[in-house]
Amino acid sequence: MTISIEDYSQEGHNQAIAHGFLAAGYSWSQGIKPALGHRDAKTSTQPGSSTQWWEMCRSQLLLALLLLFSCPWADTSALWGQIVGGHEAQPHSHPYMAYLKIGKSACGGFLVAPDWVMTAAHCMGNATVILGAHNIYEPETTQQVRGVLRYHRHPEYDPRTMSNDIMLLKLTAKATLNSYVKTIPLPKTSGYLPTGTKCSIAGWGLIDKDQETSKLFETKVTIYSRRKCVHFYPHLNAGMVCAGSFHELRDSSQGDSGGPLVCNKVARGIVSFGHDNPPGVYTRISNYLPWIKKTMKK
Repeated sequence: MTISIEDYSQEGHNQAIAHGFLAAGYSWSQGIKPALGHRDAKTSTQPGSSTQWWEMCRSQLLLALLLLFSCPWADTSALWGQIVGGHEAQPHSHPYMAYLKIGKSACGGFLVAPDWVMTAAHCMGNATVILGAHNIYEPETTQQVRGVLRYHRHPEYDPRTMSNDIMLLKLTAKATLNSYVKTIPLPKTSGYLPTGTKCSIAGWGLIDKDQETSKLFETKVTIYSRRKCVHFYPHLNAGMVCAGSFHELRDSSQGDSGGPLVCNKVARGIVSFGHDNPPGVYTRISNYLPWIKKTMKK
């Protein structure tokens, strides 16, 4: 997304509200606009002039806006948070986990049937699926590699709002189920999880701002109040659920998009998006049970 600095006053404000960066009641008097004040760039070009100062500020603001609006909504993007306070998982303690290699990028996923992997819709790309892995950089004998025969991205997926961020991958061959490769159950009903429900997330992404991990890491999170989560993400809808921890800065890591939010040994969510600090937003799987059943019959 490209936004002109001249157009930002209204369009950028509306986009910020639409994407959940600002609440609808957030006014310019509370934001950055009054601190700048628009001036005619042609009035002066002398070094040290107010116009030159304005040009410098305008360039810096434009860069900030481009970063703000381009990063979170790219189709192969990962999340901004990290698994801070997490730890390396016991090898093969999450046998449903799938590592999706997508060119130079990666996503998480999880096995829901011997020949079906669930992931996020924004993880669309030519993927190679690795099952049974703990260290994805090592050729472990437990690993099973599969291609993708068909990609079933939800037909109403919206990359601007991240609504319906769910996708099913039909594998080229069934996985061989064993101690290292297993399926994980999906919800049986469409109900919401109670606030405070204990859950877990896992992934191979960043564990801090600069440190990647080739080994599977995990951490604990809890389901967050929808009423409170709307304050962070005004566009939250019925297909989304919030989870995180406000006692420690824990959230899903970069590279973990598409991985499962597991509560009581059931996959209840799919890592979708989130701010630097929790709560993170997950696709609420129980909202899509009819679509899932219909798709997996194909």
